Amino acid sequence: MLEYLQRCDRPQVTLTFAEIETLIGEPLPDSAHKRRGWWSNRKKGGLQASAWIDADYTVQAIDLNAKQVTFSKPPPVYKVQRIDGTVQWNGELIRALRQHMGMTQTELARELGVRQQTVSEWEKGIYNPTRATSNYLTLVAEKAAFQYEEE
Repeated sequence: MLEYLQRCDRPQVTLTFAEIETLIGEPLPDSAHKRRGWWSNRKKGGLQASAWIDADYTVQAIDLNAKQVTFSKPPPVYKVQRIDGTVQWNGELIRALRQHMGMTQTELARELGVRQQTVSEWEKGIYNPTRATSNYLTLVAEKAAFQYEEE
């Protein structure tokens, strides 16, 4: 699968589980068919993730019922908005920062001093971080060399 994704020039690719099995030459494990977590973009502990991460893709959507997964290439630089000098961190931007840092939601939560549930809710767009947390996220992003620019 790594070679297929490395050769692919599209910013987004949707593959069925059957297509992935053909690419890797063996069946996916039962957990890939039943658990969304198997498809997480983690660099630690998920050997399968290295196949798409090493090709500069991340999993963006999983449909276990349709048995398909959508991979996307992140943009080289994310666009941000500032209000009164504060970067407005939204779910997509927070997820991109976390993935750039190679962290799970739990690890990022620990780094920021919040609950994992809070990071999950930010990423889902349920709510956005406070101004103080947004400023801290900006410092963390700069330290991690996360590339963004104002729109």
